[in-house]
Amino acid sequence: MPATTPDAFREQAAAALLTARNRTLALTGCVDDDDLKAQHSPLMSPLVWDLAHVGNQEEIWLVREAGGRPALRSDLDSMYDAFQHPRADRPALPLLSPRQARAYIADVREHALDVLERTPLEPTGGRGDTLLGDGFVFGMIAQHEQQHDETMLATHQLRRGPAVLAAAEPPPAAVDPASLPSEVLIPGGPFVMGTSTEPWALDNERPAHQVDVPAFFLDTFPVTNAAYQQFIDDGGYRDPRWWTDDGWEHREQAGLEAPLFWERDGGDWLRRRFGVLEPVPPQEPVMHVCWYEADAYARWAGRRLPTEAEWEKAARHDPAGDRSRRYPWGDDDPQPRHANLGQRHLRPAPIGAYPDGASPHGVHQLIGDVWEWTASDFLPHPGFTAYPYKEYSEVFFGPGYKVLRGGAFGVAPVACRGTFRNWDYPIRRQIFSGFRTARDAEGVR
Repeated sequence: MPATTPDAFREQAAAALLTARNRTLALTGCVDDDDLKAQHSPLMSPLVWDLAHVGNQEEIWLVREAGGRPALRSDLDSMYDAFQHPRADRPALPLLSPRQARAYIADVREHALDVLERTPLEPTGGRGDTLLGDGFVFGMIAQHEQQHDETMLATHQLRRGPAVLAAAEPPPAAVDPASLPSEVLIPGGPFVMGTSTEPWALDNERPAHQVDVPAFFLDTFPVTNAAYQQFIDDGGYRDPRWWTDDGWEHREQAGLEAPLFWERDGGDWLRRRFGVLEPVPPQEPVMHVCWYEADAYARWAGRRLPTEAEWEKAARHDPAGDRSRRYPWGDDDPQPRHANLGQRHLRPAPIGAYPDGASPHGVHQLIGDVWEWTASDFLPHPGFTAYPYKEYSEVFFGPGYKVLRGGAFGVAPVACRGTFRNWDYPIRRQIFSGFRTARDAEGVR
């Protein structure tokens, strides 16, 4: 549960910052300096840019804004401003060297922790409109660093060369998916979407508001590799009937034939995963598909992608109490038995692996494993207010971005809630994205 006292917020913030930093150092400490400075894809920054960027954001928000202290390195602000320099251009900048970047972020962290120790953190009930209330700004920065850690993990997946990351295998299925219905009916009616009380929720998750969602059916599990392969085998990538006009144009221009990182080996499919070439696991959620591919599969299956409101109702609505939970399983923070989060594993778990994380309606693995594409454009909730800066959410609102929900195996628990919203271009595939499908429940209320 969220902290409720100043000391608890301070302890929670310190732990979140430490967890994020340990992960950052692990992701950048497993390769040499040349690898850190290389650009492994024009879609991504060099790892060393992300390394210094998280420190620069921490300096701006924790040292200067929260602490009211003089700048440590204001000369770095422009170079590490994500809006001034597109990712493809960042290797040409006079970036800090790996040694300099590590020294800089360590210096910033020392000052930030001193600010945390000395600054009053008053509870506000999760209003999310003051930097220090509920320790919001510290939680914001911990989430920011973890989001960049996820981005760096995606860079590792794009990186060529031998494997440098290791993690335990995810748990096997604890329930037989075949013993459960393939889809679940989510009854129609209103529910509360978004939040006005979650202390570290970001601006686009706010405010809480009521949404009336007609009844619909939703897949019990995310679409698996085996199911997606049926779409491929049936010529799904060759048949324009299943694609939107924009999707078909993109499929042809990009030469899409299968999920990113898949390749044929005779009659079988292999995938490259963090430097390892392996058979595609049939019971894992399909991953590295763009929105257009997800949408085409859904059409081929005679279904559709769920709207964002449908996804959130399936994940949060508790019909017994007619209320919205923080997570599918309840209000408690995620534990390993609930979901595949935090880079504990380097792959999605097979479907059926987390029955303890199921929603009251019986929908499984809504949190963790893969981000799930929805049908919805990224738009503000009614009553939205940008805070503490417009560039986090407001500048991205519009039809150019599609919403993803749920979080993937590389998402940290601090940056994953039942209300958390992610968004990206419909062509993006390097992200850890999958989906599940829905259909209308006509005549059911």
